[in-house]
Amino acid sequence: MTVRVAMLGAGGVARRHVEVLSALDGVEVVAVADPVRASADALADLAGARAFSDVEEALEAGPLDAAYVCVPPFAHGDPERAVIARGLPMFVEKPVGADLAVARELAGLVAEEGLATATGYHWRCSDVLPEVRARLAVAPAYLAAGYWLDKRPPVGWWAHTDRSGGQVVEQLTHVVDLARLLLGEVTEVYAAGVRVPESQPVRDFEGDRGDVDDATVATLRFASGVVASLTATSLLDAKHRAALHLFSRGLVTEIDETGAAFVDADGRTGRTPTEDPKLVVDREFVEVVRGEREAASAPYADALRSHAVAWSVAESARTGAPVRLDDVLAPAGVTR
Repeated sequence: MTVRVAMLGAGGVARRHVEVLSALDGVEVVAVADPVRASADALADLAGARAFSDVEEALEAGPLDAAYVCVPPFAHGDPERAVIARGLPMFVEKPVGADLAVARELAGLVAEEGLATATGYHWRCSDVLPEVRARLAVAPAYLAAGYWLDKRPPVGWWAHTDRSGGQVVEQLTHVVDLARLLLGEVTEVYAAGVRVPESQPVRDFEGDRGDVDDATVATLRFASGVVASLTATSLLDAKHRAALHLFSRGLVTEIDETGAAFVDADGRTGRTPTEDPKLVVDREFVEVVRGEREAASAPYADALRSHAVAWSVAESARTGAPVRLDDVLAPAGVTR
């Protein structure tokens, strides 16, 4: 079966997916849509596909088996609705929105239609995680610490909360998702953020500084009893750390995009994935579309929960009040 794919969005992440999909046997990217036509043309040329400025036109251009939605956080909504209306399996890049309302709506539509979905939480696809789970089964974690210590991405929309959701929603969400996967559901979050004063010059902030926090710290409580701290900043000149560290009796487990390490009385043991998780996440989705796999590692319904945690951290930092996850998920009809 040749899987014919429409790529909605033509930015850097979409290009990565096109490169991976084009290398898979029996997969063809046949349409690329982006409101910036030059971007659509460039990516379509790479894929040997047709280019469009309009999502609806791309989805009507010919027979399709699946669609990827790789748009900035603020642009989620209409592309997914168009895909859902056609009953197509759908891959959605993270974050699944800049706010929570759109993501809840889309999760409901996906559930109603019973669509196959996958999302861009590729950290879940690392083949070092079975060993992590096995070690945690013997030595459960009681404390976790997550980090995303980085620079600002060079796109104008990222600096504005209503367009990116902020750093926790747009970047730290990978770590949040991994914490949920390994530790269970989050019940409550409390966060605080800070912005560098406008009067204080900061290199690379000469343009529009926007309204996102420059640093955020959060405390999370899990239903399992585990407590965690999350730390994020975009003040650096380069990525310093993006990772999740778990602390058990006699064991430290460190996980990032490149693998895992275990530190115990015998020293430090490192593990690296045998395959790049960014490749695996696309192959999994293709297998779901073909009926060779029951579900992807991170279907949309699960991505909604990770997005809700990240959004709740940002909301707590904004209001100064704790946020309970049951309160923000219940209106969408999401139950345990």
